[in-house]
Amino acid sequence: MFTSIISGVGSTLTIKEAAICSLAAVVIGLVISAVYMFCGKYTKNFAVSLAILPLIVQVVIMMVNGNLGTGMAVLGAFSLVRFRSVPGSSREICAIFLSMAIGLALGMGYVTFAASMAAVVCILLILLSKTPFGEKKNENKILRITIPENLDYNGVFDDIFEKYTKSVSLDGVKTTNLGSMYKLDYTVVMKNSTDDKKFIDELRCRNGNLTISLEKSVTEKDEL
Repeated sequence: MFTSIISGVGSTLTIKEAAICSLAAVVIGLVISAVYMFCGKYTKNFAVSLAILPLIVQVVIMMVNGNLGTGMAVLGAFSLVRFRSVPGSSREICAIFLSMAIGLALGMGYVTFAASMAAVVCILLILLSKTPFGEKKNENKILRITIPENLDYNGVFDDIFEKYTKSVSLDGVKTTNLGSMYKLDYTVVMKNSTDDKKFIDELRCRNGNLTISLEKSVTEKDEL
């Protein structure tokens, strides 16, 4: 079943064999690109690159076809591409590796194997991206409070924090408005998210009704 349609290493490549592999590379590349777009955010440039990458890799592998010297030259060319590209997210890197792997398999003539593996990986990608698998609940919130300079911020909100939060930490203090006010940055974990308004109202009474903001903490960027 998983046999190569190419006669053998170093053999003459026929037009029929090249056409079948190239057509399969285009179709599978478009499928991989479509699945990537379906699973999350994307840019047009990256989607187009994913679609044509299997065909490019397939052509390169077909041209090598057992030639050691050419293979080493291609390896050096691919290593240079790494230093000319912008680092991407883990999802982007996995998609690139998938497209390259499919191109490698097609370049060696394994059309059925390439199609089967692409189908399996694409189905897994859809299932895992559309389910809660791997999700981490982020309960941290960023609290920013502005207070007048004559208010000592050490312990001034402790009773309110104890009432509404599970944990709290003071991350930073800076002056503002020509030194007449302080801005306090806290990281807090609320006991109950529905109490946000009550929490802010009590803080406003304590800080003289100056600016207060409570927002979700920025999640970490996914990287490989």
